[in-house]
Amino acid sequence: MAALAGPRGERLLAWGLLLPCLAVVCAFAFWPIVYSVVLSLHRIVLSLPGLGAPFVGLENYARLLSEPGARHSAGITLAFVGASTLLEVSLGTLMALALDKSFRGRGLVRAAVLVPWAIPTVVASQMWRFILNDRYGLMNWLVFGGDVGSYQAWLASPGWALGAVILADVWKTSAFAALIVLAGLQTIPRDLYEAAALDGAGPWQRFRHLTLPLVLPALAVALVFRTMDAFRVFDLVYVMTQGGPANATNVLQFYGYKKMFAEGFMGYGSAVSVLVFVMVLAVSLIYLKLVGRRLLRGETA
Repeated sequence: MAALAGPRGERLLAWGLLLPCLAVVCAFAFWPIVYSVVLSLHRIVLSLPGLGAPFVGLENYARLLSEPGARHSAGITLAFVGASTLLEVSLGTLMALALDKSFRGRGLVRAAVLVPWAIPTVVASQMWRFILNDRYGLMNWLVFGGDVGSYQAWLASPGWALGAVILADVWKTSAFAALIVLAGLQTIPRDLYEAAALDGAGPWQRFRHLTLPLVLPALAVALVFRTMDAFRVFDLVYVMTQGGPANATNVLQFYGYKKMFAEGFMGYGSAVSVLVFVMVLAVSLIYLKLVGRRLLRGETA
């Protein structure tokens, strides 16, 4: 015990407690990323094991950037990420503002709002697949009623399939954004609202000049988490559309899955995974940098 006395002993104790956690994080988080990068630098074809795994450098990345199918999937992914993230955070913020008010049965409403998020994604995907079915789906009945001749094949139409997947994702995960924003709202002292009301500030002025700046860190967290999840979307596409029709929902994650496991191009598929990781990292850093500047301007103003 005497050896742990003093600042040096405290640092050694802290490192001793942290090292097991760091080892687990490195083993299950960082090592798969590093190994994916290593695989992406080799030509590995599972159906031709005799070729070995020759080192090809950035050849897989050059092929990825030049292949039309990959560029199409990247565009579909960006469209999905942009639309789903914007809708989920916007809808989640509205839900959080409503749930932050005091009303009878608020606890029950909060629990009900979280039900879609609690449902496993595969189950939710299958549910939406039935809802959007072109013959007996609930969506056609709600939109067209008994006019069977006007029924729309939502998941079989290239113009509607991506929107249907976005709708399913927004329905399921808006509650997650609402939960994060609600946590941020509840940290705002109520005295500030009372003082602003006494000064003559209306509801919109209180939201714009008080609520929004103070809840901005929570919004940044919701944006980062939802962007990361949107880039990694796979199970929704796998269950609902299998990347179709006509590759209209073939996001990068599903494109990489097909290249890696269906076609056996392990190195090329790993390059797709690394590209998704880089895109997620870049967008997250941009979010945090922009929000950090906004907070700094607010603190120094």
